[in-house]
Amino acid sequence: MNWPVLGMLPGMLIQLPRIYDWLAEVLQATDMTYPFRGPWLSVMDILFTVDPENIHYILSSNFVNYPKGVEFKEIFDILGDAIFNVDSELWEDMRNSAHAIFSHQDFQKFSVDTSVKKLKQAFVPILENAVEKNTIVDLQDLFQRFLFDTSLILMAGFDPKCLSIDMPKVEYGDAIDGAADGIFYRHFKPVFLWKLQYWLGVGVEKKMRRSLAVANNFLENIIKDRRAELKTNHDSKEENLDVLTYYITVDTTKYKHLKPSNDKFLRDAILGFLLAGRDTTSSALTWFFWLLSKHPEAMIKIRQEINKKMPKFDPADLDKLVYLDAAVCESLRLYPSVPFNHKSPAKPDVLPSGHKVDENWKIVISIYAVGRMRSIWGDDAEDFRPERWISDKGKLRHEPSYKFLAFNAGPRSCLGKKLSFLQIKTVAVEIIRNYDIKVVDGHKAEPAPSVLLRMKHGLKVSVTKI
Repeated sequence: MNWPVLGMLPGMLIQLPRIYDWLAEVLQATDMTYPFRGPWLSVMDILFTVDPENIHYILSSNFVNYPKGVEFKEIFDILGDAIFNVDSELWEDMRNSAHAIFSHQDFQKFSVDTSVKKLKQAFVPILENAVEKNTIVDLQDLFQRFLFDTSLILMAGFDPKCLSIDMPKVEYGDAIDGAADGIFYRHFKPVFLWKLQYWLGVGVEKKMRRSLAVANNFLENIIKDRRAELKTNHDSKEENLDVLTYYITVDTTKYKHLKPSNDKFLRDAILGFLLAGRDTTSSALTWFFWLLSKHPEAMIKIRQEINKKMPKFDPADLDKLVYLDAAVCESLRLYPSVPFNHKSPAKPDVLPSGHKVDENWKIVISIYAVGRMRSIWGDDAEDFRPERWISDKGKLRHEPSYKFLAFNAGPRSCLGKKLSFLQIKTVAVEIIRNYDIKVVDGHKAEPAPSVLLRMKHGLKVSVTKI
């Protein structure tokens, strides 16, 4: 209902605890595009859309008119000048330089080797301990710790050793969760209100200030230590493969807008990649194993495929696991790690759906809802069915990115897609080959209201050995 003065905000606030499912229901009933009117003078008009033609237009064919923009950067200010926040020449240099390292064979091997080592030395002992003592574990917490350790090794060459049986407190992880929640609520508050709350240090904005301080302190120390190490070992022939070293020594004649001598530039770059590595992949793994626990027939098929096509772990054989690939894609379709994308037009525009938008409108693409649209995926859109991804020839079926948005679409599509799949499948093979995972009876799996799709109550499971 569009109330006088307050607009549609009261109705939305009631739905915030289940915002993703509510938006899916609304968009299903409104031909995939829904204009939300905010309170008067609040600059909170939002066009929610899951229309594939609109998505393709915004993210690809008219990409230049939909930059991140000033408002986006304000809402996501904790990321500074990370690749997700910037536009124009800096974004191009960030993207091209990131592509150069993430696509490098040595870095991809480094990623797999790091994941396998951490699995064997830290993850498996925790599962074995749970089997032996018949204890319940929070699988989401384990995945977050695992991805924090491995991501920080890849990003900065540093192992924080958060994944261990004694489960040390992870202040950085808690801070990032708090920041992700705060960023989410900023989308549904007038700008002046959340800025005032931040200045006063109250409510969820108090967590944002603390999160920023924790992230800054944590990364400043890592950057300082790495600079000192590189200076001390200047003549050493040892080659560091981590992203921080790469950016400290990046060729500025090739990437003119990068600033390797500036610690804030390095902090922003590493924070963005670290957040993507830890939070998106841990979210993907959490929802994947929850879905498999609800669909044991899929778990059996994956285990049979692993035993048949990959009797011993070899990264080269991961591509042979077609059903596993399909199950991961299906999980990401239903539970994308980043549940929505936020854009604003630089100039007034008319979308293919006929909706007019100008620079005062926010456009929110509900990636979570896209995967549930019957008009896009068929009448069984809400069902977990990996078979939809497998062609008649037994190959993995390709779906256009504006339909399968888990890794974004267009020029800003995710550079870490291949690395993410490698990590997810490496972890999945190790667990599925050796263990049965069962969600605790009565455990409620629901998304937390956040910009990252983590489970609100974790994922409590029992573990048994096969």
